[in-house]
Amino acid sequence: MLKTSDFYYDLPEELIAQNPVEPRDSSRLFVYDRKTDSVSHKHFRDVYDLLNKGDLLVINTTKVYPARIFAHTEHGGKVEVLLLKRRDLTEWEVLVKPGKKCREGVVLKINDELSVEIISRTEEGGRIVRFIFDGVFEDILSRVGEMPLPPYIREKLKDQSRYQTVYCKKEGSAAAPTAGLHFTKELIERLKEKGVEFAEVNLNVGLGTFRPVKVDDLADHKMHTEYFEINEENAQKINKAKKEGRRVIAVGTTSVRTLESAANEDGTVNAVSGDTSIFIYPPYKFKVVDSLITNFHLPESTLVMLVSALSTREKTLELYKIAVEEKYRFFSFGDSMMII
Repeated sequence: MLKTSDFYYDLPEELIAQNPVEPRDSSRLFVYDRKTDSVSHKHFRDVYDLLNKGDLLVINTTKVYPARIFAHTEHGGKVEVLLLKRRDLTEWEVLVKPGKKCREGVVLKINDELSVEIISRTEEGGRIVRFIFDGVFEDILSRVGEMPLPPYIREKLKDQSRYQTVYCKKEGSAAAPTAGLHFTKELIERLKEKGVEFAEVNLNVGLGTFRPVKVDDLADHKMHTEYFEINEENAQKINKAKKEGRRVIAVGTTSVRTLESAANEDGTVNAVSGDTSIFIYPPYKFKVVDSLITNFHLPESTLVMLVSALSTREKTLELYKIAVEEKYRFFSFGDSMMII
């Protein structure tokens, strides 16, 4: 039986990256080769030399919306509202802080254009709310909302675009697919010229990504659900690469979860959309993914468990220990890791 505590590692706080590096591809790259059981230390731009003609990189093109809003009660009390999931044109599932000011029926004012009414509580302690506005909600949100940076990032982000990938398209995420933050448009063009191919998927990253696992036995953990989609064109690209024996390399754990959710047992990927609550931890037999580009994840998180499934728990913790010793930068704005 695997326990949550089996995925703990010690991380000095100063290694938690507070700001992204410039340029994006100057971040460091920790490379682990499973065939030779060897580690090498590079920079992300060196991914060009690690990828071959015919390799297929699978990227998540979701876009982060400015999901953090500050509102006020009728008595002037400040409330933080964090958008999680849209239910329809006006209703959202949100987190509120402080919760005691947000009972059913309470109306919070954001500005002259936008107010929010608390409808009900959710099982997880969040709220279902109804937004009241005059105009286009997305336009208003772009003016009043802030990027929902993870709780471990305490510094204000100067350039909001740095919490978006350069290839983001469709708004829908409450957090960025951070493995993709290292790519520049120039690097992508160089890779395409080399013959590296790209397939696009979409998974709307929820803040459940950052929620701690609260059970001891992993078998008891209920994974949060996230909406994902793969269209026919990209499903065919992935299936063609698999059939021809070419490497399918997931950029980020969100791409892994999308691919593994959309695949049959034989590894065929379907064009599909819907919610996934797939929870990947060792031992797991990957149906589609051959390699992974990812960031360094929080101790005891479902993400470090997913990474462990590509080798073993013991090996992953050993690699993380090396990364700490080598002073890699951790989490969303940190350095990257490639498992080949």
